[in-house]
Amino acid sequence: MKQVEAMLQMKNWVVVGATDNTEKFGYKIFKALKEAGYSVYPVNPGITEILGDKCYPALKDLPVVPEVVNVVVPPKVGEQIMNNCSELGIENVWLQPGANAASVVALAQKLGLNVVEQNCVLVELRNHK
Repeated sequence: MKQVEAMLQMKNWVVVGATDNTEKFGYKIFKALKEAGYSVYPVNPGITEILGDKCYPALKDLPVVPEVVNVVVPPKVGEQIMNNCSELGIENVWLQPGANAASVVALAQKLGLNVVEQNCVLVELRNHK
């Protein structure tokens, strides 16, 4: 639980799998982090803008190195994201339910990343005041 609290203290986030589809978690998470006062960047190669913010095709395209990467993508994509985080020196990853396949968690741990894998950031943001 300490890991959850530690990551929520960090203010510079990315949502990989952010979307402009208001029904999807990628949208809800991005919006909730933004509204909670976080500096948050959306990453999704298929989208150019979400809530007026530029959406980036990949982590390497971001103007900053984020403190936390929130992952809302299928496990096959998630594994690649773990490798990208490691290459870019990003240490903290938050795997949303559904993105937290054992293969992704195992790779993240092997790469030495700090991983939150059992918690939904939407729930934790509500509890974190």
